[in-house]
Amino acid sequence: MKRRHFIAAAALALTVGSSGTQAAAPASILVVGDSLSAEYGLARGTGWVALLEKRLAAEKISATVHNASISGDTTSGGRARLAPLLSSVKPSLVVIELGGNDALRGLPLQSTEDNLRQMTEAAQKAGAKVLLVGMQVPPNYGREYAERFSGLFAKVAKGEKAALVPFLLKGVADAPDPVQLFQPDRIHPKAEAHPTLLNNVWPELKKLLK
Repeated sequence: MKRRHFIAAAALALTVGSSGTQAAAPASILVVGDSLSAEYGLARGTGWVALLEKRLAAEKISATVHNASISGDTTSGGRARLAPLLSSVKPSLVVIELGGNDALRGLPLQSTEDNLRQMTEAAQKAGAKVLLVGMQVPPNYGREYAERFSGLFAKVAKGEKAALVPFLLKGVADAPDPVQLFQPDRIHPKAEAHPTLLNNVWPELKKLLK
């Protein structure tokens, strides 16, 4: 073999795995959420998104996390700022955790559904997988409203072939004594509840990273 051919073959061997395919680039995860993902009322590094970074490192999964969550954000706000985020971050996976503030403000459910659908489609067109993170509202909103609200996340996920976490606060809001797990406003979980939030998200997110 000529020397230049040997050098080229050696260089190729360094960039190609034993399966004969080029090693995949690290995943880029974009989280677009509200205060539940923005560490509202918490010390930095204790929210579920920060814990996600630690989980990825512990499991030796090559991925970067970009937390673009803003306290008080609605699906309308998320939709408005998604395009520049997709352009700058170029994510391979987008986690959409929005909708709770829509319900708190009494915004039309159809508007929430449309915004989530538009965000999902935009992320998919940009080449990213999508994980929708669902939310539920307290019973005092009325049974019909509560069912329609919680159901719209599954509806969008099914229609757009996106992954779904049915309820981010499962095991927290429906715990035997949930008051102990929330900050005084009874809306935002304490730091000790955020590992549970991550555990709710992790199984579906890990599937998408494969």
